[in-house]
Amino acid sequence: MRSGRAVAARQWPRISVYVIFGRNPDLEAPITSTATGPALPPLHRLTFAPALPPRPTTLADGTPAWLVTRYHDVRKVLSDPRFTRDDLNAVGSDGRTAEATGNPASIFNLNGADHRRLRLTVQRAFTPRAVESWRPWVAEAVQRAVDDQAAGGSPADLVAAFTRPVPFAVTSRLMALEGVDETRLHRWSLALLAEGDQRNDSVMDEFTSYAADLIARRRRAPGDDLVSSLVRAADEDGGIPETWLVYLVCGLAGSGNESITGALGNAFVHLLGDRPACWPRLADPAVAERATERLLHHIPLGDDDATTRRAVEAVELGGVPIPAGAVVAVSLNSANRDGAVFPDGGLDADLAAPLAAPTLAFSAGPHYCLGAWRIRLEMCEALHRLATALPGLRLADPGAPIDWQLGGTTRSPSHLPVVW
Repeated sequence: MRSGRAVAARQWPRISVYVIFGRNPDLEAPITSTATGPALPPLHRLTFAPALPPRPTTLADGTPAWLVTRYHDVRKVLSDPRFTRDDLNAVGSDGRTAEATGNPASIFNLNGADHRRLRLTVQRAFTPRAVESWRPWVAEAVQRAVDDQAAGGSPADLVAAFTRPVPFAVTSRLMALEGVDETRLHRWSLALLAEGDQRNDSVMDEFTSYAADLIARRRRAPGDDLVSSLVRAADEDGGIPETWLVYLVCGLAGSGNESITGALGNAFVHLLGDRPACWPRLADPAVAERATERLLHHIPLGDDDATTRRAVEAVELGGVPIPAGAVVAVSLNSANRDGAVFPDGGLDADLAAPLAAPTLAFSAGPHYCLGAWRIRLEMCEALHRLATALPGLRLADPGAPIDWQLGGTTRSPSHLPVVW
């Protein structure tokens, strides 16, 4: 029998099926995981490189590159097969970035036929139609968290009472996780996303071992959960290494769960901290849906911003010749703030106003975020149902510094005291 236990210890990658950012030194001074709360602005207040034609830059490890920041230029790099992820696992590394792990099992580091094969194993479960079919039980999970928070009374910690329980409930139901509580998955997720000296190999060995056992159980007794579907698709393909499958399950369970927690937490920081008058409007489901898209568009998951590609041949990009072999670093956040495409003022605009163009928050092209529709569904249901139940929700101390959870590709409040 094939078993994920064949995965060698300490060979795991930091992977995510959500947006993964590398560091772009042109964007702003690095923010380290040892910084304290007051030194860190909320993510919606970060500034990024202006949307200008491609220009030379230098990555954190000294690699020469071209910085790409305009919306249409970024879309072209992410979608054009003349720009590839091949041979970029170690480019730009300063010992922190997800792209520097070099582990070929990461879906983000795969390209071409290998990437298509692994992606096809999972993407049918995350189409817009498939995710929409989850709405009844996602709504039920969100409503339980809303009811529990309301019953617990004011004040409360919104992170402990809501932004962690909601994604965990959805992840557990989606993947039929057995014997895993919220605390354990959170610990595994932090290990998965950890950087540099903060990596905990023993915890990751525990996570990959659990994923391998889960895969083996689903192979013996499949169900209607996502892991069973992945195993079935991988076995039908016959060419998916077991290590790839193990790392994919870890990414879906851990990084996906943590990314949604972060997106929700950072959305509440903005809504309750900067725009409290807008909060009751989210009880309207149409407003909540449009606000969800705008929040995801403008609030990044973390401080790091750029993702890299290499030009396999000479390409003209935005009127600038990019030579064959050159590394390009694209800024998704700069592109999402390109005034020529999004002229309405960003988060200062009406939260219910539709975006002028599709967001690049989830990347584009072959590496478009697999979990984009899941995060949209969960955030929309969360905002709508919580605003309906608690229209008077507000920060307990609007001027208090935020206690940030640091040390990975995401940054989010570790506590968010609220009253109503």
